[in-house]
Amino acid sequence: MSKSRNPAVPTGEAEHLAEAFRIFSQASEELATAYSELQGQVARLTEELAAANGALRQQYLEKAALTERLTLLLDALPAGVVVLDGAGRVVQANPAAKGALGDTVVGAGWGELQGARLQESETPGEFLVGERRLAVAVTPLDSAGGRIVLLHDVTETQLLKTRAERNQRLAAMGEMAAQLAHQLRTPLTAALLYAGNLENIDLPASSRVSIAQKTVARLKHLERLIQDMLLFARGEVLGRERFPVADLLAELSHTFEPLAKSRGVHFSVADATAGAAVTGHRKSLLGALTNLLENALQAVEAGGRVDLSARRDGAQLLVTVRDDGRGLSGETAARLFDPFFTTRADGTGLGLSIARGVARAHGGGIEVVSSPGAGAEFTLSLPCPTP
Repeated sequence: MSKSRNPAVPTGEAEHLAEAFRIFSQASEELATAYSELQGQVARLTEELAAANGALRQQYLEKAALTERLTLLLDALPAGVVVLDGAGRVVQANPAAKGALGDTVVGAGWGELQGARLQESETPGEFLVGERRLAVAVTPLDSAGGRIVLLHDVTETQLLKTRAERNQRLAAMGEMAAQLAHQLRTPLTAALLYAGNLENIDLPASSRVSIAQKTVARLKHLERLIQDMLLFARGEVLGRERFPVADLLAELSHTFEPLAKSRGVHFSVADATAGAAVTGHRKSLLGALTNLLENALQAVEAGGRVDLSARRDGAQLLVTVRDDGRGLSGETAARLFDPFFTTRADGTGLGLSIARGVARAHGGGIEVVSSPGAGAEFTLSLPCPTP
């Protein structure tokens, strides 16, 4: 019998199989190594993520505690705090702000709230809410257009300021008592002398009329002095209205132009305010500027000139009275606003003091620039914010 044998595997195919098995084994080892490394990276990332989560949780807790403290602080603040979004609507308000503006402020537009509940006062940046006075400051909050509005109740501060100013005026009046007695004595003595002459029955009628007129003139001088003293002592501006600067200048021109013409003085008015308006007591401002104009008229001779001009400088209105008269020395200019100081024989020395008091009561002031022989320039400044 013959034996059967298995066919032999070709030598080339065996080598290929061996090479393939070797490559497979090498790839398996590499995959196992990569898998081990990946497991290590996953473990490290898991640890890092746990640490990051812990840090984030700690930051969250710290921010939550900070938010709670800030909320408590806002609630305890005596000043009102209003937070506005980019559209100008109220998104947050602390209790002080709600107490000043009402509990329904959140969600309302700030422009509407300001127009309906805040009334402008004579001081820029301060508003009246009933009997309370609030100082309002607006600050940008972020790049998205948000803003934060701070409301400070300055009612008591304003009251104390008014009382302090009044006490200062009363103290000044006490110091000026001797001067006032002298100021009153001179015209009173003259009036008594003139009145005594009227008792002479032999006095001609023409002389009697002349003496009576001089007596009345001295008494009117006394009356003006007393009125100026009362204005200086009161030092307050009553009433509040908004009116165009052009109307104020027109009224001053109508009053003063005939006086200047009668003295042979050229008078001009220039308005560069572009329709600006001011808020205050119109009659008091007219009186203050009239004092400045009359003071300028007294300083010039016939043929001279007095110029009245008004212009805006930022949020201020500047009204200037300039003359080309004899001017003032530095010493005189420094004392010009002192009560009872005057360079005129018939002056009371209170006109410029009262004018400066009116300007300050409106939140402004008066400055003077002068030198001998070069005329004088008085500038009254008033708040004039852009509408």
